[in-house]
Amino acid sequence: MSAPFDTNQLNTLIRTRRSVFITQFVPGKVIPDDLIWQLLENANWAPSHKQSEPWRFTVFTGAGLEKLAIFQAELYKELAGERFQQGKYNKLRNNPPQCSHVVAIAMKRTAVRLPEIEEIEAVACAVQNLHLTAHAYGLGGYWSSGGVTYDEPAKEFFGLGPDDRLLGFFQLGYVEVPSDAGKRGPVQEKTVWVRE
Repeated sequence: MSAPFDTNQLNTLIRTRRSVFITQFVPGKVIPDDLIWQLLENANWAPSHKQSEPWRFTVFTGAGLEKLAIFQAELYKELAGERFQQGKYNKLRNNPPQCSHVVAIAMKRTAVRLPEIEEIEAVACAVQNLHLTAHAYGLGGYWSSGGVTYDEPAKEFFGLGPDDRLLGFFQLGYVEVPSDAGKRGPVQEKTVWVRE
């Protein structure tokens, strides 16, 4: 019986997906919004327990990237106190406008009160769908959980409630400098089979 899809292409897609960082993006080249919608549509088809669909996305592009940059840099400055580092501030302020789009990734608690970890895992599946789709279209990106991701005061900016979580940012752009080939340890060393 033959497989209904080209499994060789699927295997290659999964095994060649890499994080592609801002310094590897084509400067100034903007991804069409309809392509971003395709990434988000595939993200939306991730599995979730009891069909809670807890993923939420806020997409920044154009002048919105500047708005995000100012917000996160200033919030960091406000919260850092004695730990303030000018280099980190500069990175938060300068990185978003170097992307085509930045997608803020959030987990929204739903009326179906599942364990929080299950909702976070569902969002991670959505991000994997997004990342694989980006790769399939020849785009680059990476999921960053730095900056203001875990700062409680950041939630309001993204329309999140107290029980919701901001889980990071997916930076997107066209690839100018490809990432190196990846490597993984043998799956056999990470697997136990129980047959009896």
